[in-house]
Amino acid sequence: MSPSKEAAAAKPKDVARQVDTFIDKFEPSMAKQIREVRAALRKQLPTAIELVYDNYNFFVIGYCSTEKPSDCICSLAANSKGVGLSFYYGADLVDPHGILEGSGSQNRFVRLTEGAKTLKNPHVVAMIIAATKNGEKPLPKERGFTVVRSISEKQRPRR
Repeated sequence: MSPSKEAAAAKPKDVARQVDTFIDKFEPSMAKQIREVRAALRKQLPTAIELVYDNYNFFVIGYCSTEKPSDCICSLAANSKGVGLSFYYGADLVDPHGILEGSGSQNRFVRLTEGAKTLKNPHVVAMIIAATKNGEKPLPKERGFTVVRSISEKQRPRR
């Protein structure tokens, strides 16, 4: 899948700088953790499209099969208190080991208490694979790209 006109118009270096600016709002140790988790997710989902949101409550990077937020497989979600891995359709996933938290009608998450190291947990890996298979649209064949979708003027403190 090739990038939309909007995504294609944004130069990759400019987008990378913009994402770095968002991450730099966090304490240095938290920023490092966010970058490590992002790198690990990009390694696990190299063809996913990253949809970036610098919102009021959270900084979020969704890993999606298309540029539509509803085609999100999982998301890195960070605030000043920590980093989590959110599953957009987590309520539909089979969770035999009880690793998913949350009780909403759709979303579930895993706290990444050990940062990117948590992503190596076999149960978390299995959940990412299950979420990928559960999606309506398959991941693209070519390398993914990054799109900044939303930036909130007002935000909770990141530090």
